[in-house]
Amino acid sequence: MFKNYFKTAFRNFARNKVFSLINISGLTVGISASLVIYMIVSYEFSFDKFEPGRNRVYRVVTDMMFPGNPFKLSGVPAPLYDAVQKDVTGIEAAAPFITYGGNVTMPGKNAPVVYKWQGKMIFADDNYFKIFPYRWVAGKPTALTEPFKVVLTQSRAKQYFGTADFDKIAGKTVTYNDSIKASVAGVVEDNDAVSDLTFKEFISLATIPATNLKKDFGWSFWMSANSQNQFFVKLSKGANEAAVQKQIQALQDNNIPKGGLKLLHPLQALNAIHFDAAYDNFNERQSQEGVMYGLLAVAGFLLLLGCINFINLTTAQATQRAKEIGIRKTMGGTKRQLVLQFLAETFLLTLASAILSVAVTPLLLKAFASYIPEGVGFAMITQPHVLMFMIVLVITVSLLSGLYPAFVLSRFNPVTVLKSQAIKIGSSGTKVVLRKSLTVAQFVIAQFFIIGTIVVGKQIHYALNTDLGYRKDAIINIQTPYEEEKSKRGVLFEKIKAIPEIQSAAMGGPAPASFGISASLMHYQEGKKDIQATAEMKYADSAYFALFNMKLLAGRYLRLADTTGGYLINNTFARQLGFINPADVVGKYINMGGKGHPVVGVIADVHTKSLHSVIQPLVYEAYPNNYLDVHVLLRPQDKEGKIWKHAINKMEAAWKEVYPGSNFDYEFFDETLARFYKAEQSTSTLLTWATGLAIFISCLGLLGLAIYTTNQRTKEIGVRKVLGASVQQIVVLLSKDFVGLIVLAFGIAVPLAWWATHKWLESYPYHTALSWWVFAVSGVLLLVIAIAVLSTRTIRTANANPVKSLRAE
Repeated sequence: MFKNYFKTAFRNFARNKVFSLINISGLTVGISASLVIYMIVSYEFSFDKFEPGRNRVYRVVTDMMFPGNPFKLSGVPAPLYDAVQKDVTGIEAAAPFITYGGNVTMPGKNAPVVYKWQGKMIFADDNYFKIFPYRWVAGKPTALTEPFKVVLTQSRAKQYFGTADFDKIAGKTVTYNDSIKASVAGVVEDNDAVSDLTFKEFISLATIPATNLKKDFGWSFWMSANSQNQFFVKLSKGANEAAVQKQIQALQDNNIPKGGLKLLHPLQALNAIHFDAAYDNFNERQSQEGVMYGLLAVAGFLLLLGCINFINLTTAQATQRAKEIGIRKTMGGTKRQLVLQFLAETFLLTLASAILSVAVTPLLLKAFASYIPEGVGFAMITQPHVLMFMIVLVITVSLLSGLYPAFVLSRFNPVTVLKSQAIKIGSSGTKVVLRKSLTVAQFVIAQFFIIGTIVVGKQIHYALNTDLGYRKDAIINIQTPYEEEKSKRGVLFEKIKAIPEIQSAAMGGPAPASFGISASLMHYQEGKKDIQATAEMKYADSAYFALFNMKLLAGRYLRLADTTGGYLINNTFARQLGFINPADVVGKYINMGGKGHPVVGVIADVHTKSLHSVIQPLVYEAYPNNYLDVHVLLRPQDKEGKIWKHAINKMEAAWKEVYPGSNFDYEFFDETLARFYKAEQSTSTLLTWATGLAIFISCLGLLGLAIYTTNQRTKEIGVRKVLGASVQQIVVLLSKDFVGLIVLAFGIAVPLAWWATHKWLESYPYHTALSWWVFAVSGVLLLVIAIAVLSTRTIRTANANPVKSLRAE
């Protein structure tokens, strides 16, 4: 029986090649997009699933409650480590660790071998391996009990020693930053699981109190926290998260002096680390949970469009199969058999689409390579959960696409259809209304995508081109090595400043806008006025402000003499201190850390972060110890466009003279600003592709319906042409119903898209306007595309010779 179903299905495909091709194309696009999106989403949600009891693992984080500006850190004060382990109940294991990095020196045959700036190192103790298990190749899980011990992963052992054979490397010395000498106490396998914890070297935490590093990591400071000092806890079975957090908070509160800065310590679930942008994840790539659900919605919409095409075209073809159904019923065919026949046809089409989508997937992965995580590749197709997803997807799409047409076709009355009355049945009533409704739904989705794409692109253009309060073109930022001697920075600066292709140069901390942030608590008191505020701290020499063309509102810029004290603040800070006129705050003293500093000037507000962030108080200070960056303004390009290239080559040569062992890295300032909006740019690209696919699928369905309609009205068109109708009149006649559906779809999509894009733009304190022309352009664009698609069929039909269509009459 099933053999007969499939044989009949193949015959039907052969008779209706065009419609079969349209259905397969639409479903292939939907299924391939869904497959790629599923692979991305499943990968992102698979992070840190390897830990046993992971639902009980939390990271202790810090919210520093600065006045008016809470500051979130993924780290904690170092003294919290021991205090929690001694005094907090309900914890099965507590694992403190400190992220680290630097130069690694190994003995060589003739001279020491130096590995520059190795990352993925941590100071940890044995508790780390209780929460995050590794397979031990050699050594014991108690290897980090004593100071000056290190456990290496196999990859690091091979890198340093050329072998992971523990018998050959046990006890050998690894030197870190010329100050810590640790002996190898164990080797573990690399953690190949999908995780943000990808550390490769584990130095014993007991090394820190045994060295002069205690001050660097705030070993005894309860009011100091940074992202290096990490703290994970694993709760006991049945322990209450809120109760444990309350105990940790009580420890912190009891160790802060009265009136000191309030530090809160929430517990962050392990599965939230990969998605929570408020706290960093060891400088690894983070994802956005909302974006993942948005991608799933896009996949669902594209699949829905393909299913709508199938339903529309199959029900539209009902009259062509009416006699076949009537004969089958007359010969004893049951409704169940007919339903199974049509579901078998749908299944075969869906299966063919799924096979094609698998073939298309590598092309999609390559096209989106810059937006897809490195861990996502075509090899995932063999994973059991991906194969199961494909099976479920094929079955689901087959049922969604096939059930309704199967029941519609199987209900035909054999007496009616054999009397050639099927045209009335198949072409009127609820079936026509359903086809029109589904077509409108397709174009509502496509219209929504178009509007969303235009708005996102408009916001990105606004963000990259609005006045941020400083010059951003032709500026290069160069960060000098932190661990090198400070005097070398001055040597490099003088060499760079002397390059003819450079217009000006300055030293300081990061550029006016950067990814890092340093904030301090400021105190201003005058008479009864007593104000505390949090201000972002930046550092700059006297040439910095002219180079970035930052506007001075009152007073003066910083000078060399200000290294002993003196603040340049922004206008927002001046207003927060109660000064409407910027000149009135000049000369006033602001206290930080118990020491007063005079305000020497006020600059106009600048954006130090993306437009997602509101402008906050900002303080510039002349402090040479924090001048890690050299900022360079290049001269305008010549006709050949070689000035910048020559300047960069000469800067690299100067760098090699000063830092012969370090790589020369630089970044254009405008590229830094563009990276603020990487997520939006990725969203824009994905929306553009989704829009294109949605339009493609919708227009495929529209073309199929146009072909069906023109085939049904061939004789009518012939009569009209004989009676004098022009080609233009016939094209309008055939197109007006479809155009009406597209206009209706536009009317439905506009309020929905306006609401969604308005909500999205509200996430930006500074955003572009939601202009009327966005909706007008999107509507006209979709209408033009649809008319172009319709014209490929309607013009051909209108130009046909009426004699051929009327010959049978």
